[in-house]
Amino acid sequence: MTSEVPHFTTFGKNYARRFADTDVFEKIFEHILLEAVKAGFVDAHAVFIDATHIKASANKNKAKNEEVRIAAKHYHAELMDEIAKDREINGKKPLKDNSDNDNDVSGSGSGISSAAPKTKNIKVSTTDPGAGLFHKGEREKMFAYTSHVASDKHGFILGCEVAPANIHDSVMFDDFYKGVITRFPEIKIAALDSAYKTPWIMKQIFDSGRLPSTPYKRPMTKKGFFRKHEYVYDEYYNCYICPENQILSYSTTNRDGYREYKSKSYICINCPSRHLCTDSKNHTKVIARRVLSDYMELAEDVRHSPEGKAIYLLRKETIERVFADAKEKYFMRYTHYRGLAKLKMQTLLTFATMNLKKVAKWKCKNSLSNDFLIVIIIFWKDKPPSSEWMGVCLRSESPFNGDFCYLFLHQGAETNTAFTNTFVPII
Repeated sequence: MTSEVPHFTTFGKNYARRFADTDVFEKIFEHILLEAVKAGFVDAHAVFIDATHIKASANKNKAKNEEVRIAAKHYHAELMDEIAKDREINGKKPLKDNSDNDNDVSGSGSGISSAAPKTKNIKVSTTDPGAGLFHKGEREKMFAYTSHVASDKHGFILGCEVAPANIHDSVMFDDFYKGVITRFPEIKIAALDSAYKTPWIMKQIFDSGRLPSTPYKRPMTKKGFFRKHEYVYDEYYNCYICPENQILSYSTTNRDGYREYKSKSYICINCPSRHLCTDSKNHTKVIARRVLSDYMELAEDVRHSPEGKAIYLLRKETIERVFADAKEKYFMRYTHYRGLAKLKMQTLLTFATMNLKKVAKWKCKNSLSNDFLIVIIIFWKDKPPSSEWMGVCLRSESPFNGDFCYLFLHQGAETNTAFTNTFVPII
């Protein structure tokens, strides 16, 4: 406690010389999480998964346009297997082998490919190339990252992953979810928001022997037309029945993983409700049903169950509270470093600090004197080493502006026990 305060560049130089390209930050996070598990504080019966954006230290006007290839879905091979099984069940021939799976321009399973691969233009920051352009709803465009986080119902962070903000949440889910359930196999239900409510993700959760707790997702249909739920699906005859009691028969299963159901044009041309059904030139209504849509229906059953409703209501007290605390109290609203690797280090240390603080408070509350973590804040107000460093008081949870703080781990019931060499800066 009486030693000289470290210079503010100490951590930066150590990161560049010792910590870069290592798993030391993952080990710190896992070690603190393991302490919470050993103390019996973590309840992993239900896991809450969500993502939040972190604004990058990059001007949105300093960017360049790059043309990149549109990659195939990360689960393309598994999807093609499901499509092949579905076509076989419905008496359709297998799709022609397409060497470039990204270039099917017909969209109907014909196997016709374009001469050149599909590409798209994206904006890349010249300041922080690792960040992605983020634009959601009425929010301003910005370069940002997204932090994918899993927590239990007590607010302990069970895992986190960082990605550029232009990568959709559902793309990051597979590997992240597998890592969480590997670490906590006792998970029984996963609470997700609507961004994760896709057939493939629902399949992943059900196939792992767990249940998804998801919200209602509004159907995306044209305004002024019949909604999809007004067309009744007959599972026995594998067809749809329209509001005018006409049949839409199965046509094919396309390469995108959709079954196509089509009406008879000679019936629809004289239909009194055609203006509410379709505006196609050939007077044919086409309904697309996903191959994996059965998993979406199972998810709806869970959503209406008492347990599904109760678990989803806890999101605002768990994962949303984690994000609120991280941004308001631990300065995670903006990045402090540039680059994906450094930002992952920042988020891991932030969430490790949050877990450590909760462990200390809970052990103090439960009077676990034999295995007690004493957390001491050391701060200087007269002459702070750097205005960039700020700390948080454990009791009031209010920030010390300009103070330089450490969290020291002190084990044992006696107050004169020597300090360990483990410390985590609050940044």
